Amino acid sequence: MTINVAVSGATGRMGREVARLVAQSDDLRLVGGIARARREPRETIPLGYPRVEAPEAAGPVIEAADVVLDFSAPEHLGRLLASQAEALAGRALVVGTTGLGAEQLDALDRAAARSPVVVAANFSIGVNVLLALVQRAARLLPADRYDVEVIEAHHRRKLDAPSGTALALGAAVALGREARLDDLRRDGRAGRSESERPVGEIGFHAVRGGEVVGEHRVLFLGARERIELAHAAHDRSLFAEGALLAARWAVGQAPGRYDLLDVLGL
Repeated sequence: MTINVAVSGATGRMGREVARLVAQSDDLRLVGGIARARREPRETIPLGYPRVEAPEAAGPVIEAADVVLDFSAPEHLGRLLASQAEALAGRALVVGTTGLGAEQLDALDRAAARSPVVVAANFSIGVNVLLALVQRAARLLPADRYDVEVIEAHHRRKLDAPSGTALALGAAVALGREARLDDLRRDGRAGRSESERPVGEIGFHAVRGGEVVGEHRVLFLGARERIELAHAAHDRSLFAEGALLAARWAVGQAPGRYDLLDVLGL
């Protein structure tokens, strides 16, 4: 069975990598891309495949696909979901765009009522194993004895901070401790605090520079010991491979909202 794939955000770094791997696959076929034009010329999609620049014009590309993979930007994804709700209905959607706001998340929930939707901050299999390990560690290491800090590093062009993966790791900590991340989150530290660190607080720290593909560390800091769980990505292709694994899995699934842990059966 050949699965027809459309790539949203096809001119971005991840979109180009996904399109490249789809074109090389025996069981996937690239039917088109959705992406704005770039200032510098880049061959993003093999010749003979259409690319549209505006999400509002993407209907024919989506209708030719069994699954749409989105690695674009929050605003672009929001426009796609709003303008192509009917075209997307019944088709699998795999979303790796990070930095999503409440409006985009609500739109994804609406899409999931009619389609299988896989949303993941990170499509690395290793990172998703890390998420499961972090949740278990947080359950075993009580908040009043172990403070948690999340440190992430990415290339200088990454715009959102903390990264979506860092926030997912923080959410795994909160879930392991039966709490809500929004109640515990603190982004960075500067100046002088009026009191000591609150029990249960989850700190986030972002580093941007160079060509770092992605590094994440979760520190559980006790009075006499420190436990670190970490992951480092060395090649962007591993994210694209995970996204295509999710795409293959999503086609034929029932409508609903899924993540990569569902895909992996973790």
